[in-house]
This record gives sequence, C-alpha cells and structure tokens, in this order.
Amino acid sequence: MAKCAICDKGAHFGHNVSHSNRKTNRMWKSNVKSVKVKVNGAAKKMYVCTSCLKSGKVERA
Repeated sequence: MAKCAICDKGAHFGHNVSHSNRKTNRMWKSNVKSVKVKVNGAAKKMYVCTSCLKSGKVERA
C-alpha cells in the first residue's frame, strides 16, 4: 500500500458495524497520488497525499 513520503500517512483499520452490532474488518485508504516532485532541484517521482499537495509542503516538478 502506498504511503505518503512527506507525512507517512497510510491506511487506517477499523470495523464495519452492522445494525445487530456484528463487526467485520474494514480499511480506510488515504488519498495518495504518485506525482513528480522537485527534490534538491531535480525531479523525483514519489507518493504524496493530497493534503500535503494542497498545503504546499511539496512542489510539483
């Protein structure tokens, strides 16, 4: 599973809970994109979550 290279955001786990309170496993996947990013002046491809892209923590190449 892809994980954000900036903030280490990844998948979260929990339960689906039915009306009768039966619990089954489920997973929330974070919104991680593969983008070209400028690192030390050079373009590098890495996985970055959309919240890091939106906040300006990384600069697209």
